[in-house]
Amino acid sequence: MQLPFNDRTEAGRLLAQAVHGYRGRDDLLVLALPRGGVPVAAEVAADLDAPLDLMLVRKLGVPGQPELAMGAIATGGVQVLNPDIVNGLGLSEGAIDRVAETEGRELARRARLYRGERPAPRIRASCVILIDDGLATGATMRAAVSAARAQEPSTLVVAVPVASSDALDLLEPTVDDLVCLATPEPFFGVGRWYAAFPQTSDDEVRTLLADARARVGAG
Repeated sequence: MQLPFNDRTEAGRLLAQAVHGYRGRDDLLVLALPRGGVPVAAEVAADLDAPLDLMLVRKLGVPGQPELAMGAIATGGVQVLNPDIVNGLGLSEGAIDRVAETEGRELARRARLYRGERPAPRIRASCVILIDDGLATGATMRAAVSAARAQEPSTLVVAVPVASSDALDLLEPTVDDLVCLATPEPFFGVGRWYAAFPQTSDDEVRTLLADARARVGAG
């Protein structure tokens, strides 16, 4: 696999080829982790002719170092912590709770912004493919997996263009299938492996979801 990917759209097209075997299942559901996972997942969902929706998850950044993930939260009250980070930095329960409260408000805001009055997707008995643009620590995806597992999917798949080997090692025992195109070492960070890695906007997320709903409705 040649790195870096040009952008998230190219990564999504390549990832779609890797999961093409799931095409044709009538229980298939593609769930993106917003915001960066949505352009990737949109390409996969289109190729698989599957519905596209969101798995709403927020990273919990270390106070003063927001890019360093100490854990993540997901809809349904799921919280996953990275004990190496939490213990290594001596983070208190109060500090974690304050960050979780702030990120919880953002999670609720995004649910209203992206879905409006539409209900969350039905995960129970579905073949769910969870997609992000990449995994560094994997904390956010582990929260997404926990939230999805609680709703009893028939099959749970995680698919990403690029990830650290440590993140994959943590995720592999928790899912039915794990698909990753590249595991470069040393990893450095997800953005390192894209030639263009702009922040995905709320408007782009809404547009991609609307396009996917129109595609499924037309089919």
